[in-house]
Parts: sequence; structure tokens; C-alpha cells
Amino acid sequence: MAERSTAAVDVADNSGDDPLTAQAGKATTDGAAESQDTAEKTSPDTNSEPKGDEPAPAAPELHSGHKLAKRYRLEECITRLDGFSSWRAVDEKLRRAVGVHLLPADHPRARSVLAAARSAALLGDPRFVMVLDAVEENDLVYVVHEWLPDATELTALLAVAPMEPHEAYQLVDQLSQAMTAAHREGLAHLKLTPSAVLRTSSGQYRIRGLAVNAALRGITADRPQRTDTEAIGALLYAALTQRWPYENDAYGLSGLPKGVGLLPPDQVRAGVHRGLSELAMRALVNDGATASRQEPPCTTPDELAKAVGAMPRIRRPEPTFTNPPEYQRTTYQQGTYGRPATRTGPVAGQTMAVPLAPLESRTGKVLKWGVAALLIAALGLGSWQIADKLLSRDNDSTPTQTTPKERDDDEKVKAPDKPLSIKHATEFAPSGSGIQEDEVPNAVDGASHTSWVTPQYRGYPNFGNLDNRKQGSGIIVDLGKVRDISGLKIDMYRGGQKAEVLAAGEDATEPTSLSDFSQRLTGLKTVGETLETTLDEPTRTRYVLIRIAELPPEGSSSKTYRGGISEIQLLGR
Repeated sequence: MAERSTAAVDVADNSGDDPLTAQAGKATTDGAAESQDTAEKTSPDTNSEPKGDEPAPAAPELHSGHKLAKRYRLEECITRLDGFSSWRAVDEKLRRAVGVHLLPADHPRARSVLAAARSAALLGDPRFVMVLDAVEENDLVYVVHEWLPDATELTALLAVAPMEPHEAYQLVDQLSQAMTAAHREGLAHLKLTPSAVLRTSSGQYRIRGLAVNAALRGITADRPQRTDTEAIGALLYAALTQRWPYENDAYGLSGLPKGVGLLPPDQVRAGVHRGLSELAMRALVNDGATASRQEPPCTTPDELAKAVGAMPRIRRPEPTFTNPPEYQRTTYQQGTYGRPATRTGPVAGQTMAVPLAPLESRTGKVLKWGVAALLIAALGLGSWQIADKLLSRDNDSTPTQTTPKERDDDEKVKAPDKPLSIKHATEFAPSGSGIQEDEVPNAVDGASHTSWVTPQYRGYPNFGNLDNRKQGSGIIVDLGKVRDISGLKIDMYRGGQKAEVLAAGEDATEPTSLSDFSQRLTGLKTVGETLETTLDEPTRTRYVLIRIAELPPEGSSSKTYRGGISEIQLLGR
């Protein structure tokens, strides 16, 4: 049941009970699904195809254990609705779970479902649940797709609590980029609801039912890009407020109060991130909402993705640690070391040890006097050595003097490293033209939530393979005077950038070209969200270059690239 609830096919999602939560083996009825659809509102541009006077053919009467193509064994019916059914199945050839949609070959939507499934399969984008097969045989049409046992529906996540700003930011960022890639290939979703979005255990969001869900339900739209953009805006709104942004309750979420219109998320729930609240309103703007700062509405996923990219990056919250466990004494501390043992008498069954008799014989007396003599001799020798040392120190009239220069050098070596103040910062523009010169101060302002961010580059990670960007870009830091640099910490705008840190010579004056930076502080390598190092020997310089040679993709298979630097900190004396 746990596996089914996290990855079942979302073809009958609606504003009422999710079919994935139904009892195993039970399917929702047509009448219940139709009544639930009346509460659903995804976009004003979504229209259903007329079904005609003739009802759709009944869903094929199949049962658990039935095999398709002698390969896919049906295990559990998840949904039976409007002439089609959805199943959890097992691919016996590859020994893995899969999902299957089934409908009669004479179903009025069979041709469109096949076409949609085959188009979605050609996309090959890992941000979407992949279509594995689309077949027509034996008067049946079936579509086989991935099953993700480790994923959780957005519906389940929102049922617990609203999302933190960082998680909501990741949601809208990943969904907008994924749908941008889909629309670039001519594919729309048109049924992008909370149950169509899955969050994997690694924190990535994946979308299921691209094109197929709409084809199964006969949904079309005059402006498909606007429809999907508004759907993403509704998901962001729900993530921020745990409310559905319309008057009707939907997907287990309460709707907005009737008659008040579409309120901004930060007016629905206290503590909502202002930038994300405005972003949700811009995506929903054509439904009567207005952005508080009057920015233009986002009418396509690409415009929404650019608006997300233009926001200051929202960092992951710092982990919170609970109180440490109560201190426990070790065995050593719990023992009787250093304390007199408490004795209450002999234990039954034990024999008391008899103490040895004192040395009262002639031999014993000799031994006692011998030990006493040795102790007296040792005390006398020790006293003589102490007196000799004291006299030698008093008679020494030439004590070693420490020269001021030696004392200054010692203090300099022992002085701890500290952050160096930055006098000025400029953009590294070897061709003479910058890209985001006005944002450079964001990388040296001491605030980690502001950043210097590059524009989007398409096709190539090396800044679009443009001639004026062959040497990349970055930031040149001016310390005001020559300093000893012993370490550095650079917070990158996002991980995956190929970068290096170089320093100019001591006598350099306003260096601008790559050849002016002759001292290497780090190698050229792909770095994570932080580039941090401690130098073996301090480097004397006034100017430091943080150069980015290649940018990371904005998605797992995106053809657009973007990077940047959030904060620069140099350590030294």
C-alpha cells in the first residue's frame, strides 16, 4: 500500500478524494468522479471535448493476474473511470513495477491517447515520469509508464503542513523549467494538479501524465502554455498557504473564503515569503489577481522560470540540532577510584586474608634503617641541585634580549587569520563588455541572500560559446593594498560551476586580463555551493580573480545554463 500511494498513475485526479488513497482493489465510480470534477478548477483556458450522444465504451473487464503482451502482469486496479482504467502492474521481463492505462481500442479517445503517449515518450526528459510503451493489440490500447516507489505525491506533502520558503522555491523552479522544456517540444500537460507532482527521496520533483492525462480525459486548451503556467502558480500558492487558490475545496485543501477574490498568499498566512507570494500572483494574474508591485504577469512557463531565476536565491535553512543526550558518567567515574571502599564485613563463603606480621626480626630492622638512609641521601642531593640552579640564575648578568624586529615577526606569525576588508569589486570582462555589472556589489555586501547572477545562456555551458565569453566571466576583488592571503571562502549561486581563484602579482595595478593573474590559489575544477580552501603558504597580492569558466544547467537535462557568485570572503593578515 505504501508503494501504491506514492507512485500510482494520476489520470483521475480531481478536487475530491484522491483515488490513490482508496482501499486496495477498489476503484472509484463514474458518478463519484463526475461529482468531484465539479469542484475542480485548474485554469479558465481548460475545456473538455464534447463526448457526444453515445456514452464511452466501458472499461475492459480485466482482473489481477492478467498479462499484456505476455510481459506486463496486472496487480491492482487503481482507477476505473470514464471508459478507461489504471493499474499497478509488474514488468516480468525486467522485474520492476510499472503503471498501466487501459482502454478499449474503439474508445473515442484511444487514438489521441496513443499519439500523446508516443510524443511524451520521445521527450526523454528525466524530470517527467517516463512513458515506457504505448501499444494497441487485441482490441485494447494500453500505455505503460514508470512507477516510482520512493516518491511522495505533492497532495500528501501539503496535507501535513505548508512548505518552507526554500522547498517552495525548489518546487516552482523545477516545475517551471520542466514545463518550459516540454512546451519547447510542443507538449502540454493541461492537468497539472497536486497529485500529478511527485517528490523523490533525493528532493527532486517529477511530473507524471504529461499530455497523456489530458488525452485520457479529453481535455484541450486554447492557450496551453497559459494553462500550465497558471497551474504551476496554483501549486505554488497551495505550497505557501496550504489552501487552494479558488473558492471550492480541492485536493484535500480548503478553498478561499467565498466572495473575497484571490488574496495574495502573504495575506492568507502569516510568515509567507514576500517574493514567492508575488510570484504566485503573477502566475495567476489572468484570473483576476494583481501583483502587489505591478510586475507583468507570467503567461508562459519560460517567463515564470525567468522570474524565478531573477529572484535572490533562497538558501536551505540551517539544520537544527536537538539538545544533546543527558551526560552519562563513564565506568571510571562511576567506580570507587579515589574513595575509601565501604566494607560491611566479610561476605559469606569468603575467607578473610590474614595480614603479614611486621618485620620485627634483626633482618627487618636492618632493612628499615637502610631505606631511611637512602631517603635522607636522596633529599640532600635534590636540595643541592635546586640551590645550584638558583645561584646560577642569580649570577647570570647577560640575559638574552629579544629584538623588536624578532618580537614583531613572532607576533605576525602567531596572529590569527581574519576576514580581509574588500575595498572594491568589478566584473571580469576580458573582452571589454560585462554581463551583470550592476549586480557585482551583491557578491561583497556580506549578505548571503543577494548574488551576482549571470543571464541564461542556451546550448553551451561555456557562456553560450560566444566569442566574447571564451575566457568566461567572474569578479575581480580589490583589497585596497597588498595583503597576505591565507585562505578563502566563496559562496556560489548554485553548485556545479567550473571555477578557479587566481591572484595578481604584488606590483599589479588594475589588472583586467587573465594573464595579469599569475598566482594560482585554487585549481580549475567543478565546485559545489561553496568553494573553500586554506593555502599552505600565504600569497601576497592586492587583486584576486574568481573566474567561472563553465555554467551548470538549470535542470537535469536543460539546454539553458546559468551561474553566479553569492558572497566572497578572503582570509589573511
